[in-house]
Amino acid sequence: MSRQIKDYVIIALKGMGMGAADVVPGVSGGTIAFITGIYEELINTIKSVNLSSIKLLLQFKLKDFWKAVNGNFILALISGILISFKSLATVIKFLLETHPILIWSFFFGLIIASAIVIAKKITEWKIRTIIAMLIGIGIAYMVTVSTPAHAPTSYWFLFLSGALAICAMILPGISGAFILVLLGSYNHILEALSNLKLDIIAVVAAGAGVGILSFSHLLSWLLRKYHNMTIGLLSGFMIGSLNKVWPWKETLSTFVDSHGAEKPLTQENIMPYTFETLTNQDSQLLFALALAVAGFLLIWIMEKYSPETTQDKA
Repeated sequence: MSRQIKDYVIIALKGMGMGAADVVPGVSGGTIAFITGIYEELINTIKSVNLSSIKLLLQFKLKDFWKAVNGNFILALISGILISFKSLATVIKFLLETHPILIWSFFFGLIIASAIVIAKKITEWKIRTIIAMLIGIGIAYMVTVSTPAHAPTSYWFLFLSGALAICAMILPGISGAFILVLLGSYNHILEALSNLKLDIIAVVAAGAGVGILSFSHLLSWLLRKYHNMTIGLLSGFMIGSLNKVWPWKETLSTFVDSHGAEKPLTQENIMPYTFETLTNQDSQLLFALALAVAGFLLIWIMEKYSPETTQDKA
Protein backbone atom coordinates (compact mmCIF):
# COMPACT_ATOMS: atom_id res chain seq x y z
CA MET A 1 0.00 0.00 0.00
CA SER A 2 1.54 3.25 -1.22
CA ARG A 3 1.14 6.22 1.09
CA GLN A 4 1.53 9.93 0.47
CA ILE A 5 2.72 12.66 2.85
CA LYS A 6 -0.87 13.55 3.83
CA ASP A 7 -1.40 9.92 4.92
CA TYR A 8 1.56 10.10 7.28
CA VAL A 9 0.31 13.43 8.66
CA ILE A 10 -2.98 11.69 9.50
CA ILE A 11 -1.05 8.83 11.15
CA ALA A 12 0.89 11.41 13.21
CA LEU A 13 -2.43 12.97 14.30
CA LYS A 14 -3.63 9.54 15.40
CA GLY A 15 -0.37 9.19 17.32
CA MET A 16 -1.14 12.49 19.05
CA GLY A 17 -4.48 11.04 20.10
CA MET A 18 -2.74 7.94 21.47
CA GLY A 19 -0.26 10.06 23.40
CA ALA A 20 -3.02 12.21 24.87
CA ALA A 21 -4.96 9.12 25.95
CA ASP A 22 -1.94 7.49 27.59
CA VAL A 23 -1.54 10.33 30.10
CA VAL A 24 -5.10 9.84 31.37
CA PRO A 25 -5.42 7.26 34.19
CA GLY A 26 -7.72 4.50 32.98
CA VAL A 27 -7.59 5.46 29.28
CA SER A 28 -5.31 3.58 26.90
CA GLY A 29 -3.57 4.69 23.74
CA GLY A 30 -4.58 1.31 22.36
CA THR A 31 -8.19 2.54 22.48
CA ILE A 32 -7.38 5.40 20.11
CA ALA A 33 -5.36 3.11 17.84
CA PHE A 34 -8.34 0.78 17.59
CA ILE A 35 -11.03 3.35 16.84
CA THR A 36 -8.87 5.13 14.27
CA GLY A 37 -8.27 1.93 12.33
CA ILE A 38 -4.51 1.46 12.86
CA TYR A 39 -4.54 -1.09 15.68
CA GLU A 40 -3.79 -4.23 13.67
CA GLU A 41 -1.13 -2.44 11.63
CA LEU A 42 0.47 -1.22 14.86
CA ILE A 43 0.55 -4.74 16.31
CA ASN A 44 1.96 -6.22 13.09
CA THR A 45 4.56 -3.43 12.87
CA ILE A 46 5.77 -4.13 16.40
CA LYS A 47 5.82 -7.85 15.56
CA SER A 48 8.00 -7.16 12.51
CA VAL A 49 10.93 -6.30 14.79
CA ASN A 50 12.30 -9.84 14.85
CA LEU A 51 15.52 -11.75 14.18
CA SER A 52 15.15 -11.35 10.41
CA SER A 53 14.79 -7.58 10.53
CA ILE A 54 17.54 -7.21 13.14
CA LYS A 55 19.81 -9.27 10.87
CA LEU A 56 19.18 -6.75 8.07
CA LEU A 57 20.15 -3.95 10.43
CA LEU A 58 23.36 -5.67 11.50
CA GLN A 59 24.22 -6.19 7.83
CA PHE A 60 23.70 -2.44 7.28
CA LYS A 61 20.92 -3.09 4.78
CA LEU A 62 19.17 -0.03 6.17
CA LYS A 63 16.65 0.43 3.34
CA ASP A 64 15.53 -3.19 3.58
CA PHE A 65 15.39 -2.96 7.38
CA TRP A 66 13.28 0.24 7.23
CA LYS A 67 10.85 -1.40 4.85
CA ALA A 68 10.70 -4.61 6.89
CA VAL A 69 9.74 -2.79 10.11
CA ASN A 70 7.26 -0.42 8.38
CA GLY A 71 9.55 2.45 9.35
CA ASN A 72 7.60 5.34 7.82
CA PHE A 73 4.45 4.31 9.69
CA ILE A 74 6.11 3.90 13.06
CA LEU A 75 8.13 7.12 12.66
CA ALA A 76 4.98 9.14 11.92
CA LEU A 77 3.11 7.49 14.81
CA ILE A 78 5.88 7.97 17.38
CA SER A 79 6.35 11.58 16.25
CA GLY A 80 2.68 12.24 16.95
CA ILE A 81 2.86 10.52 20.34
CA LEU A 82 5.91 12.58 21.37
CA ILE A 83 4.32 15.85 20.18
CA SER A 84 1.26 14.98 22.23
CA PHE A 85 3.32 14.24 25.34
CA LYS A 86 4.95 17.67 25.02
CA SER A 87 1.78 19.66 24.33
CA LEU A 88 -1.63 18.02 24.78
CA ALA A 89 -0.54 16.03 27.81
CA THR A 90 0.05 19.22 29.79
CA VAL A 91 -3.38 20.56 28.82
CA ILE A 92 -5.16 17.32 29.71
CA LYS A 93 -3.41 17.08 33.08
CA PHE A 94 -4.41 20.67 33.82
CA LEU A 95 -8.04 20.02 32.87
CA LEU A 96 -8.13 16.83 34.95
CA GLU A 97 -6.98 18.83 37.97
CA THR A 98 -9.30 21.82 37.43
CA HIS A 99 -12.40 20.26 35.78
CA PRO A 100 -12.25 16.53 36.60
CA ILE A 101 -15.98 15.80 36.35
CA LEU A 102 -16.33 17.37 32.92
CA ILE A 103 -13.21 15.72 31.49
CA TRP A 104 -14.07 12.28 32.88
CA SER A 105 -17.59 12.68 31.45
CA PHE A 106 -16.12 13.37 28.02
CA PHE A 107 -13.94 10.26 28.26
CA PHE A 108 -16.89 8.21 29.53
CA GLY A 109 -18.85 9.03 26.38
CA LEU A 110 -15.77 8.45 24.27
CA ILE A 111 -15.18 4.97 25.68
CA ILE A 112 -18.83 3.91 25.35
CA ALA A 113 -18.75 4.84 21.66
CA SER A 114 -15.35 3.18 21.25
CA ALA A 115 -16.62 -0.10 22.71
CA ILE A 116 -19.54 -0.02 20.25
CA VAL A 117 -17.23 0.73 17.31
CA ILE A 118 -14.93 -2.14 18.26
CA ALA A 119 -17.83 -4.56 18.82
CA LYS A 120 -19.12 -3.73 15.30
CA LYS A 121 -15.97 -5.36 13.94
CA ILE A 122 -17.25 -8.73 15.18
CA THR A 123 -18.44 -10.50 12.04
CA GLU A 124 -20.35 -13.32 13.75
CA TRP A 125 -21.76 -13.45 17.26
CA LYS A 126 -21.40 -16.83 18.92
CA ILE A 127 -21.58 -17.99 22.53
CA ARG A 128 -17.79 -18.09 22.76
CA THR A 129 -17.56 -14.49 21.50
CA ILE A 130 -20.01 -13.35 24.17
CA ILE A 131 -18.10 -15.31 26.83
CA ALA A 132 -14.84 -13.66 25.70
CA MET A 133 -16.48 -10.24 26.02
CA LEU A 134 -17.76 -11.04 29.51
CA ILE A 135 -14.28 -12.22 30.51
CA GLY A 136 -12.84 -8.94 29.21
CA ILE A 137 -15.40 -6.95 31.20
CA GLY A 138 -14.60 -8.93 34.34
CA ILE A 139 -10.81 -8.59 34.00
CA ALA A 140 -10.94 -4.84 33.33
CA TYR A 141 -13.40 -4.26 36.18
CA MET A 142 -11.25 -6.20 38.65
CA VAL A 143 -8.20 -4.19 37.56
CA THR A 144 -10.03 -0.91 38.23
CA VAL A 145 -11.17 -1.91 41.73
CA SER A 146 -7.91 -3.55 42.81
CA THR A 147 -6.03 -1.89 45.65
CA PRO A 148 -2.50 -0.80 44.70
CA ALA A 149 0.21 -2.98 46.17
CA HIS A 150 3.40 -2.15 48.02
CA ALA A 151 5.90 -3.57 45.56
CA PRO A 152 9.49 -4.69 45.94
CA THR A 153 12.10 -2.56 44.19
CA SER A 154 14.27 -5.41 42.99
CA TYR A 155 15.34 -5.49 39.36
CA TRP A 156 13.29 -8.59 38.47
CA PHE A 157 10.07 -6.94 39.65
CA LEU A 158 10.85 -3.69 37.81
CA PHE A 159 11.51 -5.74 34.66
CA LEU A 160 8.14 -7.46 35.12
CA SER A 161 6.43 -4.11 35.79
CA GLY A 162 7.78 -2.68 32.54
CA ALA A 163 6.65 -5.73 30.58
CA LEU A 164 3.12 -5.73 32.03
CA ALA A 165 2.67 -1.97 31.72
CA ILE A 166 3.65 -1.84 28.06
CA CYS A 167 1.36 -4.79 27.27
CA ALA A 168 -1.52 -3.02 28.98
CA MET A 169 -0.72 0.21 27.14
CA ILE A 170 -1.46 -1.36 23.74
CA LEU A 171 -4.65 -3.03 24.97
CA PRO A 172 -7.82 -0.98 24.44
CA GLY A 173 -9.40 -0.03 27.75
CA ILE A 174 -6.49 -0.78 30.08
CA SER A 175 -4.02 1.93 31.08
CA GLY A 176 -0.34 1.00 31.39
CA ALA A 177 0.20 3.77 33.93
CA PHE A 178 -2.67 2.40 36.03
CA ILE A 179 -1.11 -1.08 35.94
CA LEU A 180 2.08 0.42 37.39
CA VAL A 181 0.01 2.04 40.16
CA LEU A 182 -1.61 -1.32 40.96
CA LEU A 183 1.78 -3.04 41.02
CA GLY A 184 3.08 -0.36 43.37
CA SER A 185 5.92 0.56 40.99
CA TYR A 186 4.54 3.84 39.66
CA ASN A 187 6.18 6.22 42.13
CA HIS A 188 9.49 4.34 42.13
CA ILE A 189 9.73 4.43 38.33
CA LEU A 190 8.65 8.09 38.20
CA GLU A 191 11.33 8.97 40.73
CA ALA A 192 13.90 7.09 38.67
CA LEU A 193 12.90 9.03 35.57
CA SER A 194 13.02 12.34 37.43
CA ASN A 195 16.47 11.62 38.89
CA LEU A 196 17.81 9.83 35.80
CA LYS A 197 18.60 6.60 37.64
CA LEU A 198 19.88 4.84 34.55
CA ASP A 199 20.02 1.33 36.03
CA ILE A 200 16.30 1.37 36.91
CA ILE A 201 15.34 3.05 33.63
CA ALA A 202 17.33 0.46 31.67
CA VAL A 203 15.70 -2.49 33.49
CA VAL A 204 12.16 -1.11 33.01
CA ALA A 205 12.90 -0.31 29.36
CA ALA A 206 14.25 -3.83 28.81
CA GLY A 207 11.09 -5.28 30.35
CA ALA A 208 8.95 -3.05 28.15
CA GLY A 209 10.89 -4.10 25.05
CA VAL A 210 10.58 -7.81 25.79
CA GLY A 211 6.94 -7.41 26.79
CA ILE A 212 5.78 -5.53 23.72
CA LEU A 213 7.68 -7.72 21.23
CA SER A 214 6.37 -10.98 22.71
CA PHE A 215 2.86 -9.69 23.38
CA SER A 216 2.50 -8.26 19.86
CA HIS A 217 3.12 -11.74 18.43
CA LEU A 218 0.44 -13.19 20.70
CA LEU A 219 -2.08 -10.47 19.83
CA SER A 220 -1.39 -10.76 16.11
CA TRP A 221 -1.87 -14.53 16.29
CA LEU A 222 -5.12 -14.17 18.25
CA LEU A 223 -6.50 -11.58 15.82
CA ARG A 224 -5.64 -13.87 12.91
CA LYS A 225 -6.85 -17.18 14.37
CA TYR A 226 -9.64 -16.09 16.74
CA HIS A 227 -10.64 -12.70 15.38
CA ASN A 228 -14.18 -12.42 16.76
CA MET A 229 -13.29 -13.78 20.20
CA THR A 230 -10.30 -11.42 20.44
CA ILE A 231 -12.37 -8.42 19.38
CA GLY A 232 -15.01 -9.44 21.91
CA LEU A 233 -12.35 -9.64 24.63
CA LEU A 234 -10.93 -6.22 23.71
CA SER A 235 -14.34 -4.55 23.61
CA GLY A 236 -15.03 -6.16 26.99
CA PHE A 237 -11.86 -4.55 28.35
CA MET A 238 -13.26 -1.17 27.34
CA ILE A 239 -16.68 -1.76 28.87
CA GLY A 240 -15.09 -2.93 32.12
CA SER A 241 -12.83 0.13 32.22
CA LEU A 242 -15.87 2.44 32.38
CA ASN A 243 -15.82 1.86 36.14
CA LYS A 244 -12.52 3.76 36.28
CA VAL A 245 -13.70 6.82 34.33
CA TRP A 246 -17.05 7.34 36.07
CA PRO A 247 -16.99 11.12 36.77
CA TRP A 248 -18.39 11.23 40.33
CA LYS A 249 -16.21 9.59 42.97
CA GLU A 250 -15.65 9.57 46.71
CA THR A 251 -11.97 9.39 47.71
CA LEU A 252 -11.43 6.74 50.38
CA SER A 253 -7.64 7.02 50.72
CA THR A 254 -4.79 9.06 49.28
CA PHE A 255 -1.04 8.83 48.61
CA VAL A 256 1.75 11.37 48.15
CA ASP A 257 3.39 11.31 44.72
CA SER A 258 7.07 11.91 43.91
CA HIS A 259 6.45 15.67 43.78
CA GLY A 260 4.93 15.77 47.25
CA ALA A 261 1.36 16.24 46.00
CA GLU A 262 -1.50 14.31 47.59
CA LYS A 263 -3.35 12.12 45.07
CA PRO A 264 -6.36 9.76 45.35
CA LEU A 265 -5.37 6.13 45.95
CA THR A 266 -8.70 4.31 46.30
CA GLN A 267 -12.01 5.77 45.18
CA GLU A 268 -15.62 4.68 45.07
CA ASN A 269 -18.13 5.58 42.37
CA ILE A 270 -21.15 7.51 43.61
CA MET A 271 -24.23 9.12 42.05
CA PRO A 272 -24.23 12.86 41.21
CA TYR A 273 -26.72 13.66 44.00
CA THR A 274 -24.60 11.77 46.55
CA PHE A 275 -21.53 13.65 45.31
CA GLU A 276 -23.27 16.99 46.02
CA THR A 277 -24.32 15.81 49.49
CA LEU A 278 -20.86 14.54 50.48
CA THR A 279 -18.74 17.34 49.01
CA ASN A 280 -21.09 20.35 48.98
CA GLN A 281 -19.99 20.86 45.38
CA ASP A 282 -22.04 21.16 42.19
CA SER A 283 -22.26 17.84 40.35
CA GLN A 284 -22.29 19.74 37.01
CA LEU A 285 -24.69 17.08 35.76
CA LEU A 286 -26.04 18.90 32.68
CA PHE A 287 -22.58 19.95 31.45
CA ALA A 288 -21.29 16.45 32.19
CA LEU A 289 -24.06 14.85 30.12
CA ALA A 290 -23.39 17.29 27.28
CA LEU A 291 -19.69 16.43 27.25
CA ALA A 292 -20.41 12.68 27.44
CA VAL A 293 -22.61 13.08 24.35
CA ALA A 294 -19.86 15.13 22.69
CA GLY A 295 -17.31 12.37 23.37
CA PHE A 296 -19.71 9.78 21.96
CA LEU A 297 -20.37 11.84 18.83
CA LEU A 298 -16.66 12.49 18.29
CA ILE A 299 -15.95 8.75 18.05
CA TRP A 300 -19.07 8.18 15.94
CA ILE A 301 -17.96 10.85 13.46
CA MET A 302 -14.37 9.53 13.41
CA GLU A 303 -15.64 6.02 12.71
CA LYS A 304 -18.19 7.15 10.12
CA TYR A 305 -15.65 9.09 8.08
CA SER A 306 -12.58 6.93 8.66
CA PRO A 307 -10.89 5.67 5.47
CA GLU A 308 -11.68 2.07 6.47
CA THR A 309 -15.43 2.76 6.79
CA THR A 310 -15.50 4.78 3.57
CA GLN A 311 -13.86 1.93 1.66
CA ASP A 312 -16.38 -0.56 3.05
CA LYS A 313 -19.25 1.55 1.73
CA ALA A 314 -17.65 2.06 -1.70
